[in-house]
Amino acid sequence: MATFISLVNFTDQGIRNIKESPDRYEAFLAGAEKAGVTVKTALYTVGQYDMVLIVEGSEPAAVAALLKVGSLGNVRSQTLRGFSVDEMRKIIASMP
Repeated sequence: MATFISLVNFTDQGIRNIKESPDRYEAFLAGAEKAGVTVKTALYTVGQYDMVLIVEGSEPAAVAALLKVGSLGNVRSQTLRGFSVDEMRKIIASMP
């Protein structure tokens, strides 16, 4: 399973409807789980980003879940593919 870290910002629409944000998160959580994606961490933050999400799942399922939430217009995200230490060891071992 792949790990993805998303740095999330509210759009103008998302911040106007901030009171609905926890409910939107619950809807995202339900949809992600239905697609086989596990939300490992979800944190609201202050500063440059408004939320941080860490999700795990197959790459197609995780990317689809993140694209779906973005398509609703409440958030924009920057998503990073994360690798565990063991995954990185395997990658490094495969280097010529």
